Amino acid sequence: MHTLEQLRSGQLKGITHLTLSEQLTQFPEEILTLSDSLEVLDLTNNQLTHLPDSFSQLTQLRIIFISNNCFTALPTVLGLCPNLEMIGFKSNQIKTVEASALPKKLRWLILTDNKITALPEALGDCIHLQKLALAGNTLTALPLSMNQLVNLQLIRLSANALTAFPNQLLDLPKLAWLAFSGNDFNRHQQVTNSLPYVTSNDYQLEQVLGQGASGVISLARWLSNPHQLDNNIAVKVFKGQVTSDGYPQDELNACLKTGSHPNLVASLAQVNEPNYLALIMALIPAHYHNLGLPPSLATCTRDTFPAEFTLSIAAIATIVEQMTAVISHMQTQGVAHGDIYAHNVLVDDNANILVGDFGAASIYDDLLPEQQQKIAVIEWRAVGYFIEDLLSICQVEDRHTDLYQQLHTQAKSYIVA
Repeated sequence: MHTLEQLRSGQLKGITHLTLSEQLTQFPEEILTLSDSLEVLDLTNNQLTHLPDSFSQLTQLRIIFISNNCFTALPTVLGLCPNLEMIGFKSNQIKTVEASALPKKLRWLILTDNKITALPEALGDCIHLQKLALAGNTLTALPLSMNQLVNLQLIRLSANALTAFPNQLLDLPKLAWLAFSGNDFNRHQQVTNSLPYVTSNDYQLEQVLGQGASGVISLARWLSNPHQLDNNIAVKVFKGQVTSDGYPQDELNACLKTGSHPNLVASLAQVNEPNYLALIMALIPAHYHNLGLPPSLATCTRDTFPAEFTLSIAAIATIVEQMTAVISHMQTQGVAHGDIYAHNVLVDDNANILVGDFGAASIYDDLLPEQQQKIAVIEWRAVGYFIEDLLSICQVEDRHTDLYQQLHTQAKSYIVA
């Protein structure tokens, strides 16, 4: 984190990455003195409403994040920045997005949690676009031109007002991570399940185990156990507001509809009280750990891994076999996970996996058969990328084996389907 005082004193001259959060209401013109070097600008958590025309002087700028500010329109000056490729304006008050606001090199556009009612047809001209996050807006339709986004790999459409499924996305050749729950055509489907109900008074939350966009997972212990469930439990308490992936209720519905599988984190019970949703899960054994790390700014949509971390080809094959079983099970239930990534997978030393995080999951069994088939193809493409990512960390001595080649071929068959 930097300060305005450092900027004004010249201490930051020549830096490539600037972060300022000081409740700013005006864009600091001093930032323009960094035009020869600045590549990443983060002005998140301020009170800005506009950018000056002079902003286009930042000719080296590649990435800008201005989340949690007060913009009502995506600034058109962004379209004049010659090297800008990543734009993040999450949680503003944006209603309009003009075609002129979209830079030619745009690769990553985050507009989650705004008030956008429509997008320009020119969005289809952003042929470099790989990642597009639009959850939590009021979109009723998408531009038909989006069928031209041949490099789009991830799109988040949940918690909007789409009146029909956007068919223009279904034949995109690289699309792999698709979330669309909580729209007018599928809002909060009724899910029949046998998972018992408990109350929030039946357990006590203890230390936090982890948290994500949709909720907080804590170790818990039963105060009363009315259904005689497993004593070793964790509880996910969902956040009340829309998240980067959609509505908490849709995540819970998708999890309930999916049901049980040996390679899914086991759900034991649910809580559905006013302003309080929770899922009681079996506590994951301590010897499990995350298989991967989330994508970076450089990889955009592809996972990363700890330095020096490798897997044998036998372990990769075991993991892939389990993952394909999970996806097959979910598709039988009419649920797309939407976020098949190594960082959403837990693994032990014997390559046993547990798949979790249903935040981007969507129920699709009420769509037309052709739509369902194409959504399944998109989900399998994510599995193909997942296999490719694992093969990228395969131990060197295993890279010339028949099994490696088989998995490589399997990945390609999913990706190009």
